[in-house]
Amino acid sequence: MTSERTRLGWVLIVTTLFLIAEVIGGIYSHSLALLSDAGHVLTDIGGICLSLFTIWISSRPAGVSKTYGYLRAEILGALFNGLLLWLMVVFIVIEAVNRIREPHPVVGLPVIGLALAGIAINSFGAWMTYSQGGGRMALRTVFVDAMADLAGSFGVLIAGALVYFTGWTRADPIASILIAGLIIYGSWSLVREGVDILMEAVPSHIDLEELRGDLLAIDGTEEVHDLHVWCLTSREYALSAHAVVVGEADSDKVLSQMCELLEQKFNIRHMTVQLERDSRREQEPPHF
Repeated sequence: MTSERTRLGWVLIVTTLFLIAEVIGGIYSHSLALLSDAGHVLTDIGGICLSLFTIWISSRPAGVSKTYGYLRAEILGALFNGLLLWLMVVFIVIEAVNRIREPHPVVGLPVIGLALAGIAINSFGAWMTYSQGGGRMALRTVFVDAMADLAGSFGVLIAGALVYFTGWTRADPIASILIAGLIIYGSWSLVREGVDILMEAVPSHIDLEELRGDLLAIDGTEEVHDLHVWCLTSREYALSAHAVVVGEADSDKVLSQMCELLEQKFNIRHMTVQLERDSRREQEPPHF
């Protein structure tokens, strides 16, 4: 976790310096593409700060009132960052459409230079926040932002080159719209995952019927009902279920085998399995 904070800290420093250069360059060159990218970089800085905060707060221990601790803080942070990006996209598109209707003069050379700097800096940010196997959602949020920025920098580079070599100033607002699309595309999966976690949806990698079948395959298990699987965070899963065991079965052995199966095959470490000798399905609220 300390390593994650250090990596994010370096990305924050470099990104802040680039933001200052991009704002100055955007104002000087009258480039909406640069200013749009600067706006995205500004939200990236906010996202990095938010990620650092959520990594810190999610590591706080559980207490009497919060028995799972603050694990979902990173989910709220990722959702907030994603929605902030979408709000910014609206303003980018509105301004870009206005500039397509009434083109503004753009100085192409500074745009090209800052786009090249952006490619280098965003490549650094993506490298620093890349994590094999997914990693924490807070870190993945920054990685997705860096990749969107990297693609956006290439768009700004192309727009700057078109303006400089051909004088076609509409390339600049068109690049801004493309950057806005990249922002939506890059943040969509994180926002959707965050919503699924808050709605306690079944994790995408778990087949509930396969899990039920594996539990039923344990010797002595007759029925599994009231089965629920959900995410606490992007890497922590929980389960609750009722299992009916036959009269001669060893309940302790059945429960032990179930816990071993759930942890080893499905990576579920928070589990509550209620063993019953007689099915109480009819007395319970309707569940899957």
